[in-house]
Amino acid sequence: MATETPSRVNVMEYSGKEFLLDLDRAERAEFYRLLEEAPWEGKTESGHWQVRDLCGHMIDVTEGYLDRFDAARTNRQVPEPLGLKIMAQKLDEGALRSRSLSKEEAIARLKTASDKLYEIFDALDEKSWAGEIVSHAYMGPLPACFFAAFQLIDYSIHSWDIKAGLGREEPLSDAAAITLIPFMLIVIQYTVDAERAHELKTRFGIEISGPGGGRWCVNVDGTSVSYEEGATAGCDAVFSFNPSEFVLSTYQRRRGGTISGDPALAERIRDLLFKI
Repeated sequence: MATETPSRVNVMEYSGKEFLLDLDRAERAEFYRLLEEAPWEGKTESGHWQVRDLCGHMIDVTEGYLDRFDAARTNRQVPEPLGLKIMAQKLDEGALRSRSLSKEEAIARLKTASDKLYEIFDALDEKSWAGEIVSHAYMGPLPACFFAAFQLIDYSIHSWDIKAGLGREEPLSDAAAITLIPFMLIVIQYTVDAERAHELKTRFGIEISGPGGGRWCVNVDGTSVSYEEGATAGCDAVFSFNPSEFVLSTYQRRRGGTISGDPALAERIRDLLFKI
């Protein structure tokens, strides 16, 4: 399994396709292994979801992606995007629908759907990797390559969820965490809760260690959020993470990293995001 990378690979470019798909498959293999190892109704770090529900979630999203690729390629109309605010609720409903399946049935169904999805990913050429547009159920039209990146988010974080439920405090692999840094910045930008951000206007910094890390300044004005890469001097608060801490903190698994600057503001910033 890939565990490290010396620097961040831009997986939105076609030159990063094989790197991403190899990483996806490595994280997926670990997820499959954990499904066999962990108690099927065992606890996880993904809220009230049990191990079986993480499998159910992956069935739900994988089959959903297959449907959306089919719709894009057959010009079939799909519903308007639901938006991110309702995403956690709908994903919960989708995950729990598979509780009627046995462990063997659920794992087999996931593997069948996943094999079909990766046949699609493998066949994407230089033009279609970022040029084919597929409508995501919650986010709307996105380049095809984003769906491969979303699989990395799911398989890496949910493998961590199972391990944590087993009492194993292990970081995400370096390769996965570093690759996901740009996507976590997008998550921050689009999941600020309006009520929690009411009348908040600030500028905070994010510093991520290691050769694949970097520094970013994030501007918040209510729910309007923007960011740019660069020095964090002058920010009201600065968060310092390693790559795994950053991903797990963004997805609200841990309140990781260290803080400099205004501690009260930093704690408010930590609580700004709604869950997806």
